[in-house]
Amino acid sequence: MTVDATYLVQLTLNGIALGLLYALIAVGLSLIFGVMEIINFAHGELLMLGAFAMAFVLPVTGLLYWPALAAAILAIMLVGWAVYEVLLVRLRTDEFERSILITLGLSIILIHLMQYFFTATPRLVDTQYGFNGVEIGSIRITWTRVIGAGAALAAFAGLYLVLRYTQFGRAMRAIAQNREAALMVGIRPRVVARNAVVLAAGLCGLAGAAIAPIQLVTPYMGQFLIFKAFALVIIGGLGNIPGAIAAAIGLGLIESWIGGFFEIAWQEGAVFVIMIVVLFLRPDGLFKKGGMRVG
Repeated sequence: MTVDATYLVQLTLNGIALGLLYALIAVGLSLIFGVMEIINFAHGELLMLGAFAMAFVLPVTGLLYWPALAAAILAIMLVGWAVYEVLLVRLRTDEFERSILITLGLSIILIHLMQYFFTATPRLVDTQYGFNGVEIGSIRITWTRVIGAGAALAAFAGLYLVLRYTQFGRAMRAIAQNREAALMVGIRPRVVARNAVVLAAGLCGLAGAAIAPIQLVTPYMGQFLIFKAFALVIIGGLGNIPGAIAAAIGLGLIESWIGGFFEIAWQEGAVFVIMIVVLFLRPDGLFKKGGMRVG
């Protein structure tokens, strides 16, 4: 089979853009696991709510992308705060099974509420950019993909600065690395956990809002993405943020290449095949596990 270089570059650019959006979801999961030691099964529904928020706000703003994006992120951060204060605040770090039941129940409730009020009919979201994009010779990528990828990179840079250089971020890293020592120096786990959940929700809101103009918006869209995100967190090493980002970009590339050269059905199983292989070869993931590592 002859491979056209231009076509391969096109697939690679699309894969990187998709992988960066996957990374937003995976990093949010890593943040929550690092601080609270729980897996949030409702994380995908935060992404879905972000996509719906983008779909609802865009017509109000006259299809202006940036105000709608900001509104969607803020709305999902507020939802994250409410989820923590109502449900997650009652969880202890030794209640892993209870956390699964609570967050899985919340996931099911959110899916069916959105389906009841807004139906399961897929929504096509349009923005001021439409299908316009950047063209370099025969290579073309839409503005919505470019902006989504750029926003993800900016979010990761901001997250790095927050975790590395602010009291807010250092408290999260301290709790993740040694909870007992953090308690002894006066760090409050409840405040840190709330901040981590709100921050993770913001990343998920950004991912959902950025995906909305690229993929069809449905109440079930979070379910299709969250299991990939779980696999990415495992592949990258639980709590390792750079590892989750690297694994997500790798998956985006692999899915794009598979979709370009083989049957599209193989795309969905690729991440789980990779996860199984990684767990056989490196049970702790490709990168060092734990401690909410940022570099």
